[in-house]
Amino acid sequence: MQILAFDFGTQYIGIAVGQTITGTSSPLMVLDVAQEGKAIWNTIADLIHEWKPDQLLVGNPLNMDGTTSDMMKKVDPFFKKLQMISDVPCELVDERLTSFEAKRLAQVNVKNGRIDDLAAKIFLDNWIEHHVNSN
Repeated sequence: MQILAFDFGTQYIGIAVGQTITGTSSPLMVLDVAQEGKAIWNTIADLIHEWKPDQLLVGNPLNMDGTTSDMMKKVDPFFKKLQMISDVPCELVDERLTSFEAKRLAQVNVKNGRIDDLAAKIFLDNWIEHHVNSN
């Protein structure tokens, strides 16, 4: 199973790719929302066409107590549009502490000063681990 994961933010969208067969993932890219503008959806559609994922994941910005955060008001329209532009199943995935973990890991390896794709990789890894172990 091929998977694309999106860490949505108001300034950047981190994207990672992974697969359940090998249980591996990699940071793919960071989209700058301000620079890309409407072209973001063309880029995302191109990525879906190129990678042909079986599953799309979007980080669900929950509060630490598991309740919905205010950021979900911005993530929800992104999630719904992602569902509309593709025929690939979309799922919200808990992303709590992924940015914190990405910042910790980025001290070793960071590209372009952005960690959003690394945060997407982290929640993608968690999803793969749960998905592979539960089957």
